[in-house]
This record gives sequence, C-alpha cells and structure tokens, in this order.
Amino acid sequence: MAKKWKQSYKAFMNDKIAVAGAAIIGLAIITAVFAPWIASYDPNTVAEGSSRLMAPGSGGHILGTDQQGRDILSRLIFGTQTSLISAVVPVIIAAVISVILGVAAGYYQGFAGSLIMRLMDVFFAFPAVLLAIAIAAILGPGLLNVIIAMIIVRIPYMTRVVYTDTLQESQKEYVEAAKAFGHGNFEIMFKQILPNVLPSLIAYSTTLAGVTIVTVAGLSFIGLGVQPPTADWGRMASDGSKVLMQGHAYVTFIPGIAILILSFAFSMIGDGLRNAMDPYERSKVKEKKKVKRAAAEHIA
Repeated sequence: MAKKWKQSYKAFMNDKIAVAGAAIIGLAIITAVFAPWIASYDPNTVAEGSSRLMAPGSGGHILGTDQQGRDILSRLIFGTQTSLISAVVPVIIAAVISVILGVAAGYYQGFAGSLIMRLMDVFFAFPAVLLAIAIAAILGPGLLNVIIAMIIVRIPYMTRVVYTDTLQESQKEYVEAAKAFGHGNFEIMFKQILPNVLPSLIAYSTTLAGVTIVTVAGLSFIGLGVQPPTADWGRMASDGSKVLMQGHAYVTFIPGIAILILSFAFSMIGDGLRNAMDPYERSKVKEKKKVKRAAAEHIA
C-alpha cells in the first residue's frame, strides 16, 4: 500500500497542471491564514465621498474600492477564508458520511444496500443547485447554514462513488479470502476494502470542492450565503453587479475571476489525483509521454 501511494505521489508531482493547481490552493490557504497581516485595510471599513468606487491603482488601493469605499483587495483576501471554509469543510464531512453509507451499502447489498441507494436516488431527483437553494432558503442565510446545505447536497454524489467502488471490491478474491480466515465484516469493510476505495474518493472530492466554491458563491450572490459585513466573494460579485452598468465592472469582475481561479485550481488537482491514483489512467499518461518523446526525437 505504501508503494502504491508513493507511485501516486510521484505521478502527481510529474503532472505540471496538477502541481500548478496545488500551488494556487497552497497560496490561497496561506492568504486565508495570514489575512489579518496581509491585508492593508480593514475589509469592513466604510469610507465616504471620493473614497467610494475608486478605480484600481488609485489612492493606494491596488484593486480599487467598492460603492461603500471598502478596499477590494482587502475584502478579496479575507474572502479567501470563507471561500475555502465553505468549500472544503462540507466536502470533508460529506466524504466521511458517504464512506460509511457507501461502504455499508456496497458490502452488505441486499435490503440495506438498496434502502441506502434508493434514499440517495431521491436526492438525485433534484438538480444539485436547486436543492442547495431550497435547503439554504429553509435554513436561512449564514455560513453555517450554507455548510449544512452543501453537506446534504454532496452526500448522494459521493455515496454513489463509494458504493460503486465498494461493490466492485467486495467481489474480489482478497475479500473472499478475508471472510474464509474469519475476519469480521467491520474489519473487511474498513481495513480491507476502504483503502482501495479512498483514491477515487479523494480525487472526486477534490474536484467537487471546486464545484462547491461556485455553488456557494451563487448562494451568496442571491443573498442566501454569507451575510454582510463578512467578506465573501459571491457577495462581493453581487454588490458589484449593482454598479456594473455605471462603468465600474471591476467591482464584480475581480471577485468573479477569483472564484473561477480557485474553482479551476481544485479541478486541476482533482484531475491530477485521478490520473496519479488510477493505474489505468497513469499508464495512459505514460504512453502519451512516450509518444510525444518519440515524435520529438523523430523531428530532431
């Protein structure tokens, strides 16, 4: 198992796009942790008069100010905290719950497995975004309620991934051998099967974190997410849309670009993890490199 993880790590580090995504996420984490020391202004300080809607680069404000005179760069920096928390925390919690549900359903199958998966199918009947909006509207705005809504929305998708992989693993010889040697069901599920299921779940969860960032930003944009005065990229884009047609497009475009960059970064890591952890995908990547190398040598 250690050798397998080592091979996956090496393959991931050889993927330049995945490493670039990891670098972006690493920078975002550093920014979020050290936001109070990095930001030049208080993100919630409201200014009057000429300090409002200052263009980027003017008056000591690198990215300008919004319609309330707040420094956009400082709010962008502090907004990194809420963006990461609202994306990563729900995915981690949903992953833990999905592991329990998916492994149990895939291993036991029968009535218990069918009951769990039919329950997941109920959630699949609704588009994820609409379901998130409905749950957030019922619970009310706020960071905690957004996290709860995203946990509920993400569980069905992650449970299905775990269930499918567990179903395949439970039919392999090593599981039958473990049963023959008298190993208990709990040990087989979480010590034998789970380690083989985790790679695909980790890759999928990382990609899902990027999707969650966009969804959470959408909730904040329509007023169901993080509430003022807390800095949040979705809320910043929403506030900026009010002055978009007045020649101040930067107020909404800047947080919008930040949302896209962070979302793409998670997707880049997710793709890299999938290619690195899946032996079949890893072999395809190696084959492509060989073809490119052979073509380069032929041209030379």
